[in-house]
Amino acid sequence: MTDAARRLSINTPSAAVLVEAAVDSFDAAMRAQEAPVQRIELCGPLLDGGTTPSAGLIALCSEKLLASVNVLIRPRAGDFVYSDDEIEIMKRDVAVAKELGVDGLAFGVLTPDGDVDAAKMADLIAVATPLRVVFHRAFDAVRDQDDALELLVSLQVNGILTSGGAATATEGTERIAHLVNRAEQRIRVIAAGSITAKNVRALVQNTHVTAVHGRAFEGVSAALDG
Repeated sequence: MTDAARRLSINTPSAAVLVEAAVDSFDAAMRAQEAPVQRIELCGPLLDGGTTPSAGLIALCSEKLLASVNVLIRPRAGDFVYSDDEIEIMKRDVAVAKELGVDGLAFGVLTPDGDVDAAKMADLIAVATPLRVVFHRAFDAVRDQDDALELLVSLQVNGILTSGGAATATEGTERIAHLVNRAEQRIRVIAAGSITAKNVRALVQNTHVTAVHGRAFEGVSAALDG
């Protein structure tokens, strides 16, 4: 059994809702695993929303963690409109993360007009295959989330990370619920944006999401199980 398969078999969530923690260090990843969470999104420094983590951090987490590991692929802070050179960097980072044994990738590319850049996404997905792909919070910067969701379904993306376009997931509850309904289980809608143990239960009840994502992961699983 591969390391990735071992992690997935051990960490199949017992609850209906998957809890994913965004972390930017090995210590934080270990704390998240102990929380416990079922999945970790491994990032570089989260101060500006996170960038691609180092190969060393990816390798150690892939080796040591039992929780499933997604890796953020983001070459720089700022917007999500990338040049051809930046896409080449992202493709190489995807290949490295894949070689290091991660379970999935999180990335997103937009056009200057605010649409999902289908061509560049397809290029990245081709390198990532067969790993899980999540379209990250770039989704909250698209001009039409319904159209973006349908395009991502057509690209066979596995998940969308979103606050419903609002400042927080709680504020975006109605929109997230709409996206879950529209998705019809064709793609997983993952709620994100200031989710804590205090608000996660109401958020899940009101949106019917099957996954939540956040930095404040302490107590979230317990709140969902309570």
